Parts: sequence; C-alpha cells; structure tokens
Amino acid sequence: MRSLTRVFLGVAASATMFTSAIAADLNPAAVAFTLPDKIEWKQGSGRNQQAVLVGDPSKPGLYVVMVKWLPGGMSRPHFHPNDRFITVLKGTWWVGTGTKFDPNSTVPMPAGTFVTHFGKQVHYDGAKDEEAVLLITGEGPATSTPAEEK
Repeated sequence: MRSLTRVFLGVAASATMFTSAIAADLNPAAVAFTLPDKIEWKQGSGRNQQAVLVGDPSKPGLYVVMVKWLPGGMSRPHFHPNDRFITVLKGTWWVGTGTKFDPNSTVPMPAGTFVTHFGKQVHYDGAKDEEAVLLITGEGPATSTPAEEK
C-alpha cells in the first residue's frame, strides 16, 4: 500500500510540475491566456454578468465578451447597431424576436449553438431555469436601443 501511495504521489507531482513547466514555457509574445478563475466578471444590466475579454464594447472596433445570464434573467425587446456573433458555451439561452415581450414564445438555444443577431433587428433573450453563458463577438459600439411595444 505504501509503495502504491508513493507511486501515486510521484505521478501527481510529476504531472503538476509538467503542467507548470508547459505554462512557464509559453512565449508571451506568441500566446496570452486567462484562466477561468482569473476572468473578471462585472454586474451587467438586470440579471446578467459580463466579462470583457478583448476590446471595449462601448467604443468602435472589435470586442469579445462573455455574458452570464442568471436564472430568470431576460432582456426586453431591443436592437444593436451592428451584427453580433454568439456561441452558447453553457446552459440553454432563450431567444425571441419582435417588439412584443413574450418569454413563452422564446426558442431554446442549447450549449454549442451559434447565433447571429443582425444589426438593427429587434430581439430579446436570457435564461429561464438555469444559468446560460455566451461568448459574443461584434463591432462596437455595442449600444442597446429599447424597442418594446407599449
């Protein structure tokens, strides 16, 4: 039993050192990365959080953000000036179109789904029973214009 424990600890230590060595050997001029526990999430509007990965969505130019919709969080009908390209990373994201807010008519987009929100087209979206995490790429500024039928 002791020798088995020593072998296990030796393998674990080697794996840890090997993994650390790989990360330490990356050329920062060639690769940049942020581990999941180092991604900075900030409170968004309503029941969502946002992490800006590249660029600044409030300014002109390319941006990449992650959005985490919390259960029960849903945006109201709105549109953006430019196309947005979205990949559902986790959970189910619910999407609706049109100016009438009707969460019951939204369509489920499970993890792995790729969605394009076309610029100036009205939509609403969010999470229902579970958290949904999205990766969104677009051209800023990523303003949101309300478009709900009153």
